[in-house]
Amino acid sequence: MRYNCLIVDDEKELALSTCEYFSLFGVTTAYTLSVEETHEFLRGNTADLILLDINLGKGSGFALCKTLRETLDVPILFISARTSNEDMLLALNIGGDDYIQKPYSLSVLLAKVKAVLKRYGAKETPENRLRLEAGLAYLDGAALPLKNKEYKLLKYLMDNRGKVVGKEELFENVWEDRFVGDGTLNVHIRRLREKIETDPNEPVLIKTVWGVGYLFGGDAT
Repeated sequence: MRYNCLIVDDEKELALSTCEYFSLFGVTTAYTLSVEETHEFLRGNTADLILLDINLGKGSGFALCKTLRETLDVPILFISARTSNEDMLLALNIGGDDYIQKPYSLSVLLAKVKAVLKRYGAKETPENRLRLEAGLAYLDGAALPLKNKEYKLLKYLMDNRGKVVGKEELFENVWEDRFVGDGTLNVHIRRLREKIETDPNEPVLIKTVWGVGYLFGGDAT
């Protein structure tokens, strides 16, 4: 399921009250209380924005932010009672988009969240609907039934997004065999497109660069 906002905070009452308040104003919101719960939630759901506390019991919001930034490109707003400049700078330097101090006004926080959602909403692309986590691929939060080689191929292309990847490079790094034929690669590309593209005949995620190889997402650099 897709939510507008995910609140990650080990203060359950505060997370719940914020969640309920946001939902009253049309911002679909869920909450998690720990690093583990957050990873579990994101295996089956997506969020357009994350409100992330720094202190998460045994876990750290800083560490979680770094992990999330490996696969997610959604706004992350830190919420914390910690007020030092060092914490604020660290939060912003590791991928946070804003730093909001507790205690916060629910109405002011809601206004900030709505503004960020509006600003980023128009920037959604097919590429950021797709993410990899723990050996699995997800599209709009739903797990994709990829075989091992399909996953390895997709991961290699995503790791090299914006770069044209030659066929020989794919043979050596995905199959670890320079003598794999074009036919095998073409079949795997076609199967991937059928699973991740809106129209496999007009791909926007995995593009063919004729005579060279493939390009994942965007334009070549």
